[in-house]
Amino acid sequence: MSGFVDECNLNVRGGDGGAGCVSFRREAHVAKGGPDGGDGGDGGDVWLVADHNAASLVAFRDHPHRRATSGIHGQGKARHGAAGDDLLVTVPEGTVVSDFDGELLADLVHHGDRFLAAAGGRGGRGNARFLSNRRRAPGFAEQGEHGEERWLHLELKLMADVALVGFPNVGKSTLISRISAARPKIADYPFTTLEPHLGVVRLDDGAEYVVADIPGLIEGASAGRGLGHQFLRHIERARVLVVLVDLAEVAEPPARQVEVLLHELGSYEPELLRRPRLVVGSRADVAALAPGEEGVPLDLRISAVTGAGLAELTGRLARLVVAARDAVELPDTFVVHRPVAAGFRIERQDDGGFVVHGREAERAVALSDLTNPEALDEAHRRLKRLGVDRALARAGARPGDPVHIGQLTFDYEADG
Repeated sequence: MSGFVDECNLNVRGGDGGAGCVSFRREAHVAKGGPDGGDGGDGGDVWLVADHNAASLVAFRDHPHRRATSGIHGQGKARHGAAGDDLLVTVPEGTVVSDFDGELLADLVHHGDRFLAAAGGRGGRGNARFLSNRRRAPGFAEQGEHGEERWLHLELKLMADVALVGFPNVGKSTLISRISAARPKIADYPFTTLEPHLGVVRLDDGAEYVVADIPGLIEGASAGRGLGHQFLRHIERARVLVVLVDLAEVAEPPARQVEVLLHELGSYEPELLRRPRLVVGSRADVAALAPGEEGVPLDLRISAVTGAGLAELTGRLARLVVAARDAVELPDTFVVHRPVAAGFRIERQDDGGFVVHGREAERAVALSDLTNPEALDEAHRRLKRLGVDRALARAGARPGDPVHIGQLTFDYEADG
């Protein structure tokens, strides 16, 4: 089974907030101590963090769920609960995050880039927070909020300076194994490489760059044929392209190979044709055509088996990479910030009832004991202050219609 995964789904959930505590001081010679219930701690957040030590998304293939820890409940004697720990989930550089509707949320390009994948819930306030001149002994507290939960789609686009592009079995894997420390599977049949490989090329003059061995492309790859989209995505971020042409007698004519490869690159992403590139004849040791007879201009001819031309190839690539780095920087990281929706909205149900959606409205009724008259009065006061009563009236609510807010259901009553 392949150890490289470049696309997966991930379920993330922030920690729940701890509940506030209902407590009263118990002291000697004090008949009625005041409220001293502590607040609950906030739940932990889930962050996706780009890490250059992560190579693929394989960690999420069989274990797609990530959970942050919840906040601790408040306690008596004004002891506040500890907040839950944030969960840092490492992903490879070049990971693109989107939701299941296809909306792009983040592109984590550089080491250390981060994205808030799921926010933790806020902790509830203890009854000491509700002390007032009108309410001297509040017998209720707030519940903690539930942490955010959602599914995300992750897609990896390799970060490489050079991408080797060519037909299957053209010698890309052999080449990268000769010029770097990468050791891909090599065999004499098409589609030996079913996953990209990265290799670091280091020259004697100190130059260093990353080369990606992209699985072989075939005609129709830009339309998805032969896993074309999965392979082509890894070329998107490469600064320099090497179009590798097979010179062996059994291969397609070199001119035809170049024509097909450039067409597929341009059809997938036209900007790829504007990248610096070298057209290189591969397997020159078994070439069927003499130099100049290929029918297409070649920048050089190489043989990964004998080593012919490899020094010139790596040197020319180093110069192209340096020039490309100076001219074009890697794309900036972007993160879509989703502000918490203000206010609330009302949705009418088919049965004539109403549902009130909105974080503040749901928090207004998230009290520990709504059978307590004081707590119920506080919930009604909060909803009225938010304008929920007026909004329900404008929406057509009549006395007796059921209204649902969070876990609370009650019958609507018009203000007298």
